Amino acid sequence: MAIRLHDSLSREVRELKPSHADGVIRFYNCGPTVYAPAHIGNFRTFVVNDVIRRLLELEFGADKVKHVRNLTDVDDKTIKRARDEGRPLADVTRQWTEKFHADCAALHCLTPHVEPTATGHIREQVDMIEVLMQKGNAYRAPDGSVYFKVSSFDGYGRLSRVKERELQMGSALKAVDADEKEDGSDFALWKAHKPDDGANAWDSPWGRGRPGWHIECSAMSKKHLGATIDLHTGGVDLLFPHHENEIAQSECCNGTAFAQHWYHSEHLLVDGKKMSKSLGNLYTLDDLKAKGFSPMALRYALLMGHPRKQLNFTLDSLHAAEKALGTLRQFRASLAPAGGDAALFAPVHAALADDLNTPGSLGALFTIVNRGPQGVELAAFDRVLFALGLKLDAPVAPKADIPADIADLAAKRWAAKQAKDFAAADTLRNELTAAGWSMLDRKDGYSLEPVRK
Repeated sequence: MAIRLHDSLSREVRELKPSHADGVIRFYNCGPTVYAPAHIGNFRTFVVNDVIRRLLELEFGADKVKHVRNLTDVDDKTIKRARDEGRPLADVTRQWTEKFHADCAALHCLTPHVEPTATGHIREQVDMIEVLMQKGNAYRAPDGSVYFKVSSFDGYGRLSRVKERELQMGSALKAVDADEKEDGSDFALWKAHKPDDGANAWDSPWGRGRPGWHIECSAMSKKHLGATIDLHTGGVDLLFPHHENEIAQSECCNGTAFAQHWYHSEHLLVDGKKMSKSLGNLYTLDDLKAKGFSPMALRYALLMGHPRKQLNFTLDSLHAAEKALGTLRQFRASLAPAGGDAALFAPVHAALADDLNTPGSLGALFTIVNRGPQGVELAAFDRVLFALGLKLDAPVAPKADIPADIADLAAKRWAAKQAKDFAAADTLRNELTAAGWSMLDRKDGYSLEPVRK
């Protein structure tokens, strides 16, 4: 089934195809800046990217997809955090990289095939900047910084329609990378070392310094995927200036199209408002776990709205997600291991392949679930779960430290109950009681409590 996604550049829904002779889809998405925990708005984009990755594997084969997601580990934010905490930059970014990986695993996101860092690709960035200077697309400022000359690239603004929005050179764009630019629209490729940067500087032909934010993605994408990639994704907040600048510097350097397809997901609202610390509505995954919600409930809730439309997140949506997951869990437990009609799930996959219509896909899935398990193939159901990235492990409320052997008994009892083997379920419950634990069944799973004496 062909995958058709909206292309932010052409403003059309187009079929996604590999453009290289080897048939491999080259897929790049912008990763996090590792200076703090990612919030759930960030994870909306990463979950959407994960569904795209899964669809690509189902359509083209796992061996025909190469997925690269970068880590920004040097910029103003990471350096400030290291300075404020009196720690080396590498220690700070390692801490938050590990946290990001743990959150991604909890949300059941596939690991990218390559996860390059900005500090690990200084040479590649310097090489690109040298080419841009040789071609006249960049210039060195008096302080040693290097800037991209936006006026040297006629195609600037075609992704974001920046010129159509009448953002004029040298005025509205001036706030971005001010310093010693020749024009307010130019952006930094290399930043000369300043005292506040501390030891975070590298050698270059223009003196000690560090790369600008935008050049890292162009350099890492080129190294790991080639000069032209098939799909570039990210949140809509990156469309301008980050992705616009990526196009300019990549195409001027490489002399060829940078990305064949651009896909952007929209903002996440919380209780109808933009997330902010001042409003107290900026949630991390840990915040929601502390409120008793599972990471999988967050993943489900983030898929309840179309990725290209703003999604209003509420705690009520998490309650609805937990309930839906419980229904899916029970439905799967009722399916026979073999037999059934795999074609039943064609509408589910069709909705995903049609511009990543995740709410339409979930609706089609529950149409099948509500009809009952008769004629449903277990393998086909699991294929849908893979596409959506939904993991249906029975949730256990983390109200106490639960020994591994007790957790194992509880999981076995839950599985026996779902399989309607009530004799085995009763036997296992008795074993739990004898061990001093009480198991309470709920519609969406179970909880364990130590028996009070």
